[in-house]
Amino acid sequence: MIVKFKYLVVIAIGLTLSGCKIQQPVNQNPRQVIPPAFNNLSDTTTIATMNWRQYFDDDNLIALIDTALLRNQELNMMMKEIEISRNEVRARKGEYLPFVGLQVGAGFDKAAEYTRTGAVDKSLEIKPGTPFPDPFSDYGIGLRASWEVDIWKKLRNGKKAAVARYLASVEGKNFMITNLVAELANSYYELLAYDNLLSIIQQNVAIQEDALQVVKHLKDAAKVSQLAINRFEAQLLNTKNLQYEIKQRIVETENRIHFLTGTFPAKISRSTVSFTDGSLNPVSVGVPSQLLANRPDIHQAELELEATHLEVKAARANFYPSLRVDAGTGFQAFNPAYLIKPQSLLYNLAGEVVAPLVNRNAIKAAYANANARQVQQLYNYQQVVLRAFTEVINQLSKVENYEQSFNTKSREVEILTQSIGISTNLFRSARADYLEVLLTQREALESKMELIEIRKEQLSAKVGIYKALGGGWR
Repeated sequence: MIVKFKYLVVIAIGLTLSGCKIQQPVNQNPRQVIPPAFNNLSDTTTIATMNWRQYFDDDNLIALIDTALLRNQELNMMMKEIEISRNEVRARKGEYLPFVGLQVGAGFDKAAEYTRTGAVDKSLEIKPGTPFPDPFSDYGIGLRASWEVDIWKKLRNGKKAAVARYLASVEGKNFMITNLVAELANSYYELLAYDNLLSIIQQNVAIQEDALQVVKHLKDAAKVSQLAINRFEAQLLNTKNLQYEIKQRIVETENRIHFLTGTFPAKISRSTVSFTDGSLNPVSVGVPSQLLANRPDIHQAELELEATHLEVKAARANFYPSLRVDAGTGFQAFNPAYLIKPQSLLYNLAGEVVAPLVNRNAIKAAYANANARQVQQLYNYQQVVLRAFTEVINQLSKVENYEQSFNTKSREVEILTQSIGISTNLFRSARADYLEVLLTQREALESKMELIEIRKEQLSAKVGIYKALGGGWR
């Protein structure tokens, strides 16, 4: 009988394999060939390895980031996603281990006397002189085990895929932290820029009020007309009006920061140091190959690709026969007093081989989908690497261009600031028209506001290059 069973197994496997025309899994190298350097820079030192506490030297900003890492709702939801992925790993690990359960039961039945079972029970005795009880009670206790033998590593590959997705979710969390730190830093620097814009506007309001008083004195001396007063006053009102839009932006930016930190709106503590004083520290970008080690989104895409590759292997194993073993042991008797006796011991062991032979369309479709997802994830990985390299190039260019722009605009502001006093003195001595004074004041104000915007873009580039290189999550 055992020999016949072996032959049946061999025949089942042979028929299955002979009927399989399985598409070969995609096997492409995910590694991108990337340029050896950023803009011919060969220094391997990179700011990406710096902790954000070292990179951002503002205590108020550091406090905001600390709060956000604890209370940001989106980040906390991501932490739960990681917990779900961890539980999935545990579930997959349990699939290729035997399932063992405790079985306890009790019952009774009475068979009709004029039936096969009733007639047999009537003519038999439990032991000499002791007939079968009527009704017949049945008590049992034992263990049941079921195990699918993972011959083709289908279950183990499924577990490894779950592990890869769990690790990918951890990298997704790291990438979210990078984005959160960058968004908070940008919002904080934007808030500082608005503070300085408001301060500049208020300073110019004071300058224009003084100029208006000078014009009024000159009108009293019959040196200018009412038109000059109207023009100076109109410019003053226009400048005053600018501060209300800035104040609204301050409120909205503060509230955006509170939303990121998971707190309700309130006054945000921030630096009062002049926004345009000092120069920014130079950045070290390293080499492009370091992106593969530092960017969490690249790690995530690579792990997702690995997971899809393992899922292809698991899907391929569905074409092959599966072996399941079922076993059980325990005690069973009609009377609890006889339950724990050698005569009440029972056990069973059975194995079965199941092989897909006809109508395998569902298996083929699942395998084709697994292959397609692997190719899709390969493209995604390549796209993530390309995007990372492009972001670094863009931010590096932004750092360089805005540094030059800031230096040029600073010189312009210096010249126009001097021109305000010169034009006012010339106007008092009737050597310049009042329109020249108005134009100089307007140009000086605009240049100062533009300088603030350039500094904000500089700081945005400082944040952007740090994020693009893979910093912020450590």
